Amino acid sequence: MLFYQEILPLAQSVRQHKLKPNKAAIQNIARSVQQATPMSRIENQFTVQFWGVRGSIPSPGPHTVRYGGNTPCISMQAGDKRLVFDAGTGLHVLGQSLLRQMPLEAHIFFTHSHWDHMQGFPFFSPGFVKGNDFHIYGAIAPDGSTIEQRLNDQMLHPNFPVPLQIMQANLNFYDIRPGQPIHIDDLTIETAPLNHPGEAVGYRVNWRGGAATYITDTEHFPDRLDDNVLWLARNADILIYDSTYTDEEYHSPKSPKIGWGHSTWQEAVKVAQAANVKTLVIYHHDPAHDDDFLDGVGKQAAAKFPGAIMAREGLVLQIATSVALSESFPVSKFST
Repeated sequence: MLFYQEILPLAQSVRQHKLKPNKAAIQNIARSVQQATPMSRIENQFTVQFWGVRGSIPSPGPHTVRYGGNTPCISMQAGDKRLVFDAGTGLHVLGQSLLRQMPLEAHIFFTHSHWDHMQGFPFFSPGFVKGNDFHIYGAIAPDGSTIEQRLNDQMLHPNFPVPLQIMQANLNFYDIRPGQPIHIDDLTIETAPLNHPGEAVGYRVNWRGGAATYITDTEHFPDRLDDNVLWLARNADILIYDSTYTDEEYHSPKSPKIGWGHSTWQEAVKVAQAANVKTLVIYHHDPAHDDDFLDGVGKQAAAKFPGAIMAREGLVLQIATSVALSESFPVSKFST
């Protein structure tokens, strides 16, 4: 109501009489709006954005321009909390966008440390800027190494020209145990181990009645659905699921993908249906799948599960939360 009662008449008067706007009056109205609205619309938003959607290796080129060729990286914004999942080459793109928002704080979660999920970290520009704060989470690897050690090793000679220690941002590292939740103020991040060579962690972010689940990399079981996956995906607003292959590719007589640690879009649909998911995001695209191929996958997946969509760079999803104004941001609304 404040807009129509105070701001609109002021604007009309300025326009009709060609008056110079009264700066003090505008500031008073702004303060009134802040007092009348204890939480801004931005603070009430729960969004998911995709920066890298490709698995294994970056796949740039004319045949991947619509879905993108960067390796895995997504971000979530839950009120004033910024979360990042995985650090593939998509992290570089995210980092460039964040340069306009510094100083900044973010929480970065690693599913595992296979190269396609961490290769973008040395090129994360905000990490080199003093005054930024990053909280970095990852499970202990089977060889006993921490996520800090693995990120450090990636940047040692002869693989990289400068070490991890050259980053001027404040880097805080946390060793997590899959199965134990992580609490960040009013955020709860649930975790579970996934079926992947070298191990991986799945994440579920819960905030104000909304839930987004990030499950990659994982391989389905031949005779049943994975209980850990179902638990993370239960009644989720958004399920982002490793759908690298088709069933035909997975079981191919000439080149089967069994044991490679990845799943199929058909299995993704089964999980979404069993877990009562609202929106299923087909993710971690095979580098050999071009835009036309992924168009076909999207049509087939949507025919079996109407809430299925294809991950593509730039995609933004918004989740409805249980606070005022949130009804303006239903999960069904997405954009690029």
